[in-house]
Amino acid sequence: MKQCGKVVLVLALAILASGCNTMRGVGQDIEAAGQAIQNTARR
Repeated sequence: MKQCGKVVLVLALAILASGCNTMRGVGQDIEAAGQAIQNTARR
């Protein structure tokens, strides 16, 4: 199960990184990734 979570995280980060065009976008993407991790942890 932990490995599945890592795969999902890596894929999510790859998708987010591909959408980063500016430093502001990078910050927003990192924040969104953090929120996704927190939401997953709460489940």
